[in-house]
Amino acid sequence: MSSLRDLYQEVIFDHYRRPRNCRRLPDANHRAEGYNPLCGDRITLYLRIEDGVVTDVGFDGTGCAIAIASASLMTEALKGRTEPEVEALFGSFHDMVTTPAGTSLQNQADLGKLAVLSGVREFPARVKCATLAWHTLHAALHDASGTISTE
Repeated sequence: MSSLRDLYQEVIFDHYRRPRNCRRLPDANHRAEGYNPLCGDRITLYLRIEDGVVTDVGFDGTGCAIAIASASLMTEALKGRTEPEVEALFGSFHDMVTTPAGTSLQNQADLGKLAVLSGVREFPARVKCATLAWHTLHAALHDASGTISTE
């Protein structure tokens, strides 16, 4: 189990050091800002949705390794998905990081690389870091106004 945990940590640090899709999208048609006052993480998420499908996604901001890695991994997982698929992915991810360790999760197989963040549930204070980008995504999908907070 230790080698798997080490692999997960390496993937998280790789996405923190070299985040994917870390850029503004000038042609985004959905946008939201998120803030985690506990850690100081700030994320702005940009989505381009055409005919109900995420065609492009980007983010910018600052934060801890978990917040940035989560945003990076999330953006990779979103491209090409329909809005209902994105909503389902949001629910599966949220369940994965908030369900107590040792509990069986039915949809975890659908999460792919996002499973590297499953260990966050062992550290409740870090769950807000991991879910910030996801709550910001949810706000962007629904064109919510104002800054989304994890508090």
